[in-house]
Amino acid sequence: MEIMNQKIKIIKVKDIQISFLNKSGEDYISLTDIAKYKNPEAPADIIKNWLRSKNTIALLGLWEKLHNPDFKLVEFDQFREEAGYNHFVLSPKKWLETTNAVGLQSKSGKFGGTFAHRDIAFEFASWVSVEFKLYLIKEFQRLKEDENKRLKLDWNLQRTLAKVNYRIHTDAIKAKLIPPQLTKQQINFVYAGEADLLNMALFGKTAKQRRDENPRTRGNIRDYAALEQLVILSNLESINALLIRQGLDQSERLRQLNQIAITQMRSLVDNRNLKRIKTL
Repeated sequence: MEIMNQKIKIIKVKDIQISFLNKSGEDYISLTDIAKYKNPEAPADIIKNWLRSKNTIALLGLWEKLHNPDFKLVEFDQFREEAGYNHFVLSPKKWLETTNAVGLQSKSGKFGGTFAHRDIAFEFASWVSVEFKLYLIKEFQRLKEDENKRLKLDWNLQRTLAKVNYRIHTDAIKAKLIPPQLTKQQINFVYAGEADLLNMALFGKTAKQRRDENPRTRGNIRDYAALEQLVILSNLESINALLIRQGLDQSERLRQLNQIAITQMRSLVDNRNLKRIKTL
């Protein structure tokens, strides 16, 4: 069930359906549904009576000060001064519009009404009935425990599927990741940058060639490398440094690095330890 793209969930407390929604990771419980425990015919009146109390205004104001940097303190002070007098009447809508509060939420539609952050909703439930509040907290906690169990189950399922998919795609990975063997023309071509020398040995292309082939993508060629390619790239950097110290020219180094990349990739695509890392 949804209201304004927010999922509505239902729990049953003392034969009364209590709806709540999650907004930005926080749970909001329907005050309208809770008020039905005291007056099923006119729950809005129960909420208005609760809002008339000076203690209620103080509670709402304190919650907003702790959680809402945009809360309008001047307007809140006016409500706090008037609260408790016979002439004072306050609706949830007026409270929200005047103070820019976020602790209460007003929703329309089938599952509409006044919702409040669970901190506030539990206090309202206590005002309605201490017994009802205890049952509400118990059912709410049971629901959250069930949600956590489902999330854990989903997480384990995703891990299992990832492992299965890895096995399914092994052949495709081999075909795409194993570097192409460079031609003599490519090897003899002088690449000015050592970084591009490694790119050529591993990817079969320079960074510029990759950009020209993919003009709409951002980042460099290594940003899109697979885990196996990053492992080999690190190895090639060390090997290249050793070959430079040995005095090998760039073309010969490129030839050797390309052969090493091919050999190492063939080994890595079947490496069990690397598979475990990728599925963590």
